Amino acid sequence: MVTGRRLLFLPHSVALLLAIFLIFCLSGCDREEKVTGPTSAPAVEATSTTDTDNTADTVSEAGEAAPLAEETPTELAQEAEKTTEKFYEQAKPVAEEPVKQTQYIETGDLSALRERGIIRFVSLTGDNEGYLPRKAIVTQSHRELAERLAQRLKLEPRWLIAETPQQAIEMVQEGRADIVAENLTDTAERREIVAFSQPIQQTSDVLVTGVNGPDISDVKNLKGTELIVLAGSTYAETAKRLVEENPGANLTVREVYLNAERDTLFDMVSKVDNAVTVLHKGIAEDTLQYRHDLKMGAEVSEPENIAWAMRLDAKRLKTRVNNFLTRTLVTALPERTNHWHAIKKSGVLRFATYNGPTSYYIWRGTLRGFDYAMVKSFADKHKLELKVIVVPYEEDLVDWVAQGKADIGSATTTITEERRKKGVEFSEPFTETPQNIISNRKKPQIATLGDLAGRTIVLRAYSAFIETAETLKENGLDVNIQIAPPDESFAEVLNKVAAGEYDATIEDGYIAKMQAALRPNLQIGLQVSDPLPQGLMVKKGNNDLLKQVNRFMRRFTSSDEHEKLLAAYFEPDKHLVQRISARVVPGEDLSPYDKLVKKNSLERDFDWRLITAQMWQESNFNPKAVSPVGAQGLLQVMPRTGADMGYPPPLFEPDRNLEAGVKYMEWIRNRFKDPLPLSEKLWFTLASYNAGLGHVYDAQRLAKELGLDPTKWFDNVEVAMLKLSEPRYFEKARYGYARGAEPVAYVRKISKLYVAYTNVAEGEVAGEIPTESSGALTFRVSAQSCRYDCWTPSACAPLQRPQGQMSPRSGDAPCPQQSAARPSLQEPGQSPLLPPAAEAAGWNRSGSGASP
Repeated sequence: MVTGRRLLFLPHSVALLLAIFLIFCLSGCDREEKVTGPTSAPAVEATSTTDTDNTADTVSEAGEAAPLAEETPTELAQEAEKTTEKFYEQAKPVAEEPVKQTQYIETGDLSALRERGIIRFVSLTGDNEGYLPRKAIVTQSHRELAERLAQRLKLEPRWLIAETPQQAIEMVQEGRADIVAENLTDTAERREIVAFSQPIQQTSDVLVTGVNGPDISDVKNLKGTELIVLAGSTYAETAKRLVEENPGANLTVREVYLNAERDTLFDMVSKVDNAVTVLHKGIAEDTLQYRHDLKMGAEVSEPENIAWAMRLDAKRLKTRVNNFLTRTLVTALPERTNHWHAIKKSGVLRFATYNGPTSYYIWRGTLRGFDYAMVKSFADKHKLELKVIVVPYEEDLVDWVAQGKADIGSATTTITEERRKKGVEFSEPFTETPQNIISNRKKPQIATLGDLAGRTIVLRAYSAFIETAETLKENGLDVNIQIAPPDESFAEVLNKVAAGEYDATIEDGYIAKMQAALRPNLQIGLQVSDPLPQGLMVKKGNNDLLKQVNRFMRRFTSSDEHEKLLAAYFEPDKHLVQRISARVVPGEDLSPYDKLVKKNSLERDFDWRLITAQMWQESNFNPKAVSPVGAQGLLQVMPRTGADMGYPPPLFEPDRNLEAGVKYMEWIRNRFKDPLPLSEKLWFTLASYNAGLGHVYDAQRLAKELGLDPTKWFDNVEVAMLKLSEPRYFEKARYGYARGAEPVAYVRKISKLYVAYTNVAEGEVAGEIPTESSGALTFRVSAQSCRYDCWTPSACAPLQRPQGQMSPRSGDAPCPQQSAARPSLQEPGQSPLLPPAAEAAGWNRSGSGASP
């Protein structure tokens, strides 16, 4: 400003020269900033702005997944290869990076990490999200914070898994990892071997038990209680201290190594008589949001600092971490109004929604949802952290917004005058959709208004469909209207229509289209409304916030991001609903990539014919396929997953994509150790590849509660998976709502194609598929089928498994006898967790994420 005023008093020629000079300097600074400044793209996808730009070009040029054409798979693949080669010739992107291994020793500071271009985080859970956040600042999870830090440091994040907090600390100390990004308690003993960041939060330990468990309001009430705690954690130290401080109470401590996920521990304390565990208070509160069979009791420690851990001599790294956390962390959210200036001052936007198929859910360990993605984009634009509040299904989302419990509310909410009367205002629409009748295919289709006569329409409570149905009735139509119980979701209503329990319902057009495509029992009928607008809700009178939302909405609805979100959430998955079939011809290659598939499959003990069937299901053998949510290549590997496996995007080169995808399949399979029967791992692995491990774990737990077999997929766990779309089940599930029809269809389709492939092609490692009529598995095992201690079936071998203590492995190495299968979920009183010595027997003592 001062320079500008001085220019007014200079001769015009001098002023003009100075102005040109300043413009040149500023533009140069801007160019420098664009080259060296932080990129807005996730650091997991690239190591620099230059790489990010090329990656973005690759994704956008790659186009959509293969169309449902009539060409043969070979012709499709050949055409795709030509297109891919042409793309690479034209775009001339940076060559795909070689795989950067994470298994190395690095004890240096930040400069040493920059030389490698990687920062290795270690956590106690293999999921991006350890649970569905139901009332939390989702942008401040450990994973989110760590990847934002990596982006700030211009390093590629890699994630490693520790089995216990102590092992995580040792990995950092020894140079096998760089930062423990987990709920790690800062103690004097630990400070002697690692350096801690500034506190991320402060919390105390509390007692947790089943609702019918002992009185835990005071430690003095415990008598003969067993304290079951995570091994190698400060919880174990707290439990041992309680035993020492209460010598007459006859308390005992059992330290356990969690197998796969922490709900195993919660199941134990909820079902075992007089059992209690110890958790951080914050984790206990999060857990009680979905585990209604637990209760929280007395605090049993002083408030403790929770922080990240680094090496003692990584002083520069510690400084950068602390600076980042100081700027980023929201330590407390004060009481405030819903007005824009108050929101900006607090730095947090509160978003209320339902946990459901289009609004907000977790899939493959990542938070997703149309409404969630849209509101997060708004929050990111204004540099606000996002707090998600999940509203119970039996309550009206409109009321939560009108009462000021949230700043913005949305669950693809139709704009109606009835809702405005309740005290909300709507933004400009983000989409419009008509409403359609949807009914069971076994009943007469409702194609005209006359077909509604005598029919019964069951509608979701609080929905805009009620107003539509009442309008039909007011116009003289003889239609019966029933309102479903408030705790029934749209998905559950559709489930009952598909099962024949309900006659028909009304749904938004895009939902009807997707559901009818996925479920053969459903049929779309009459359109009963004009396209109706849907928008975001704010409290009535909050004009400043509404103005900001509308300004954002005008830009957003005309953007490519908006179109991609519509495609991702409101159009059926092309490959799940496709009618085109894979060509199966005896004596011919199954795909154009048979050699690559065989190589990658054999390295990781998978039947190459299974991977080929999966590859057809994922991409129709199209190496340039890109899904609406960004999955890439033959096996549709998500960029973050590829990076976690050591293969950062782009992932269009066939061999690189197969390496990443098959390695991820192996990583999933290794999560399913004993007690899951070896013959069943295949199906659980495929289901997890599609939906994420968390939902499969939830489905296993639910299967046991329903009296089904949690160790069998077909006709058992797949049944439970379908039920995870119903609130009465998913509201009690750790990972919440699941689009259960997708993994069920995914596994079934691949299994059928796999059967066809095994009939026409030989395989060194292979498996027979169960028939749908029986759901049973029959495996044949050959002498060549045992590799790396993992039995895999072979379709061309004898019917029975080889007997004896030792069996031949490929080559001359012996194959150890496999242990008998045990139930996946333990009976009350039985520890699912073995001491460290059991690891050699094949047990996976992966950490719980429950915290240290």
